[in-house]
Amino acid sequence: MEEKDKNYSKELIGKTVVSRSGKKFGEVGDLIFEVSSGELIHIVLKNQTAYTERLELEKTKEGQILIPFSAVIATGDFIVIAEEDII
Repeated sequence: MEEKDKNYSKELIGKTVVSRSGKKFGEVGDLIFEVSSGELIHIVLKNQTAYTERLELEKTKEGQILIPFSAVIATGDFIVIAEEDII
């Protein structure tokens, strides 16, 4: 993985995850990569909202909610996801 990719990943940690319509999901707690390619696969949420708890989203063995990175449509001050891609 290139240095710029590592820095990009670090910048995502702690950012708020919201849907296109502005619904808050929580914050980026961690990222799951495909080791061989370095491709981002999932965002692991922390401080998830009550709204997120009601959705039937994939979870880790520890019960942390996973958001597929393929649902991310924008990164900046927030991580914006396409909600229709995850439910």
